[in-house]
Amino acid sequence: MRHYEIVFMVHPDQSEQVPSMIDRYSKIVEAGEGKVHRLEDWGRRQLAYPIQKVHKAHYVLMNIECGQDVLEELSSNFRYNDAVLRNLVVKRDEPETEETLIMKAERADKAEKESRERREAERAAKAAEETESSGSEEAGESGSETSKEEV
Repeated sequence: MRHYEIVFMVHPDQSEQVPSMIDRYSKIVEAGEGKVHRLEDWGRRQLAYPIQKVHKAHYVLMNIECGQDVLEELSSNFRYNDAVLRNLVVKRDEPETEETLIMKAERADKAEKESRERREAERAAKAAEETESSGSEEAGESGSETSKEEV
């Protein structure tokens, strides 16, 4: 069996069908006694140029090990599925199992965004706490001033 890297792009209106498509293609590979080494759902991304008047697509990457008959079946499924805009199959020498740079960058961006949001929430909570404490201090001070004037 040979190793292949497959990238296919799905029409953005069909993005909700991507998980079932991935499941279907994985089952085809496993039914043919193949193996899925890596599966990455890159999500919606901007296209470099419009395809069929579409500017975004949902990207999926699969690294598989399979025979020629399974690869032909996958290719025909891509060809006859209207939701698949483009697909690319590249023969590899060995299985690729580590995360791609795109996914690493996406995870880093997500972690950075979460930490930024957490810091902003902490700042907002601290600012709200300070305004509460200063507001209660001012109320206490103004109350004591009126009591002094009354005496």
